Amino acid sequence: MLLSLFGLDLATQIDKELERDRKLSYDSAGEDMTEKCIRFVQVDYGKLTAKQKELFNFQKIAATLADFGYNCIKLADDWQGADFLAYHKDGTTTLKVQLKSRATIDKKYCGKEIWMAFPHKRHWYLVEHDRLVEKVGQHTDWLSSNSWKQEHGYYSSTSINADLFESLDEDKLGCVYGPLAPENEEPKRRDD
Repeated sequence: MLLSLFGLDLATQIDKELERDRKLSYDSAGEDMTEKCIRFVQVDYGKLTAKQKELFNFQKIAATLADFGYNCIKLADDWQGADFLAYHKDGTTTLKVQLKSRATIDKKYCGKEIWMAFPHKRHWYLVEHDRLVEKVGQHTDWLSSNSWKQEHGYYSSTSINADLFESLDEDKLGCVYGPLAPENEEPKRRDD
């Protein structure tokens, strides 16, 4: 059949490649060769680029939100401040979500109905940004920091005090599976 459709040369070439593949599939003892198998090796999160970390974390939070009936769509560029959209199965709820590696507040998200997703102590948190600013104001001194007081104020930290941590309990989603950013990083401030 191959001979009549493609001609003698192509049929011969295809037969040679199929025979080579059959030979590569087995070593001399007849056991499967590992070079033909896909090897799954966990990545070292610390060696990922910033963009790779964002995509890695997106996959993790999307899996967690699926447990709550959300389908997540990663956006190529921030759209209205969102890294991704989370559509609920009810068909009426859509969240614009900004994904961070730590608790973050930023004046550019105020009044935009942005939800902040971040891991802390092996759990994911999802909280509406303006509500997070309120909680931060009640339980921390972040709003009196120089980085927040600037025109384009911003503050983020992996260190969450006990009061803020307790207030975020209602925003806890579920466990983070696998590695993420180290828990002991210093607070990150922007001084633009």
